[in-house]
Amino acid sequence: MSDTELATHLHPAEATVKTHVARALAELGLRDRVQAGVTADEAGPVTPGTVARNT
Repeated sequence: MSDTELATHLHPAEATVKTHVARALAELGLRDRVQAGVTADEAGPVTPGTVARNT
């Protein structure tokens, strides 16, 4: 979803969405949403309640 779409669905200002997305990407060391998607796809499914471990 774009920042505008997220803001429309969740009701914060678009600038707030941009800030949160940018901070999340920075925290994960990712360049953009495409890299985030590729990383998530490579990591595979997540089971709620489990602890992620780097292998």
